[in-house]
Amino acid sequence: MDLPVTLVVAVVTIVMVIALAAAAQRLLGVRFGAVRTFLAALLAFSLAGPLTTPILSPFPQMDGTRDVGLGPLWVLILVVMCIVLIPMVILVVAEALVPTGSIPGPLELVRSLRGRLSRARRYSEITRIAVRHGLGPYLRGRGDRPEDHTGAVRLARSLRLALDDGGVTFVKLGQVLSTRRDLLPPEFIEELGRLQDQVAAEPWELVEPVLRAELGGPVEEVFAAFDRTPLAAASIAQAYTARLRTGEDVVVKVRRPGIGRTVARDLDIVRRLAVTLESRTRWGRGLGVRDLAEGFAVAIREELDFRVEAANMAAVAASDGGGVTYPTPVGALCTERVLVMQRLVGKPVTAATPEQGPRLARDLLDCLLRQILVEGVFHADPHPGNLMLLDDGTLGLLDFGSVGRLDASARAALQRFLLAMNRQDPLAVTDALLEVVPRPEDIDEPALERALGQFMAKHLGPGLDSVRMFTDLFKIVSSYGLSIPPEVAAVFRALATLEGTLVRLSPGFDLMSEARAFAGRYLSEQFDGGNLKEAAAQELAALLPMLRRLPRRVERIASAAEHGRLGLNVRLLADERDRGFLTGLLHQVLLTVLGATAGLMAVILLGVDGGPVASEELGMTLFQLIGYNLLVISAVLVLRVLILIFRRPRDTPAKRTSS
Repeated sequence: MDLPVTLVVAVVTIVMVIALAAAAQRLLGVRFGAVRTFLAALLAFSLAGPLTTPILSPFPQMDGTRDVGLGPLWVLILVVMCIVLIPMVILVVAEALVPTGSIPGPLELVRSLRGRLSRARRYSEITRIAVRHGLGPYLRGRGDRPEDHTGAVRLARSLRLALDDGGVTFVKLGQVLSTRRDLLPPEFIEELGRLQDQVAAEPWELVEPVLRAELGGPVEEVFAAFDRTPLAAASIAQAYTARLRTGEDVVVKVRRPGIGRTVARDLDIVRRLAVTLESRTRWGRGLGVRDLAEGFAVAIREELDFRVEAANMAAVAASDGGGVTYPTPVGALCTERVLVMQRLVGKPVTAATPEQGPRLARDLLDCLLRQILVEGVFHADPHPGNLMLLDDGTLGLLDFGSVGRLDASARAALQRFLLAMNRQDPLAVTDALLEVVPRPEDIDEPALERALGQFMAKHLGPGLDSVRMFTDLFKIVSSYGLSIPPEVAAVFRALATLEGTLVRLSPGFDLMSEARAFAGRYLSEQFDGGNLKEAAAQELAALLPMLRRLPRRVERIASAAEHGRLGLNVRLLADERDRGFLTGLLHQVLLTVLGATAGLMAVILLGVDGGPVASEELGMTLFQLIGYNLLVISAVLVLRVLILIFRRPRDTPAKRTSS
């Protein structure tokens, strides 16, 4: 066979395979991957010859000397339908055995090969680190829970050392876990709190290209002055001092080169490790490590994007800081990898004198409570490292990579909770807490009320110490299986961190007394004559339209009831999703009934003896020919129902509860 004929045959074959694939996918009514559909059609095309040869061999050669009638034509149509049926069967069986999306396609597999190899090397490195620090059994789900304080301290130290050796992502993970007093024992909280992310600074030769690319030119053109010696260096970024051309002193925060790829790879590993631990260990399921990993991944991705931090700074700076100063971002110079902000001049807050401590602690508490309860945008990590004692004697609040947000309903629920705690009313505290967190179906409310009453008696009585108050509150929340929403968990985490910071600023600081003073000032502001008048005017403006319509509606209802015409209009299936679900279910039932009916009629017709002859060569009657066609139609309808059944579990996303 010469080359032109070979090319023509190849083109015709490819066109026929594509047509066969399109017909099979169209009849099934479901979209498949191009590779899967083409392979199914190619396999069906290769099987078509051996399967149809025994059927077509008895037919005479079409030489035009004799009239063969329409029987062979109908049989040929039946053969074509059978050929189309082959890729449909292959696709349905493949969907049942290897569901779509369960394995990557060839192109995706080739594209991710390098990442898989890199991840495998990182897996090996992390495993060696874990084994070196004695954590190997815990990764395999065989580690025993320490029975005494000494064992817990030893395990916590091993975990801290392993996380420290793991690099930036794992150090950040340990720092986040060190604030989750609701999940981890005190030994782990104390040990993980020692993690530090201070590392050696990157050389200027590697940082300068990042600045040039993000700022659109050399630093000499953008800034009037720029100190190339880093002011500070952390695991994700390092900071430099500079002066704008307008004369303002600023701090330039630059993300480390290549840190994005490293964090993305490690986050993928953290997610996979969390899935493994949750599936293999009881403590992993108890802690919900998969949800923890997802929340951590979201937080660290935001921390990598300095545009998010700039927006957070602007949102917090818009609120009243009281005695706390926030740096202002220079929006025109803030990008994903560079953050330029006002420079606050001062020294570490730990350098404050004992005389300054109480005032600074009071200002910080007032600032954070106002952010949480009034503004709804708050700094979620107020530890001493994020605070400065400015030259004018006030506090400066830094690092807005972690900021929480509360809507009006969440703020109102938290206000009721804190006010009920101030009144030391266990019943009101329990009701308010169950408004803040989702209410479980099987919670023992009397026992929770007693636990909260004991908690308040321990911490809120006159002259009692409020240290570790939020830690004990976390224990109660955890022991009763309450699922804290992420935004509320951020509030409790910030308050727990604030508790330690206040004690460090001013040992013996009376947290509850100062919180009550803030509540008094806040309530006086809320019940100020002007505020009350404005609130009443707003409520009245919202109620007036309804009040104007209310008499007419009451009169119509009363008249209809008096004359026996009162009725209810209910719209069934008003939701589009409900209508779609019911329509799809009816379609499946209809296809099943039609397929079963066609199959039953085919069996009956194939069992009938006699009848008009459709093909003398095959000895096939008309009833048999119709029966075979109905059998093929029945198979098509049944395959269409089966493919919808196999696809349904992935079309309906699983609902998960965040904790």
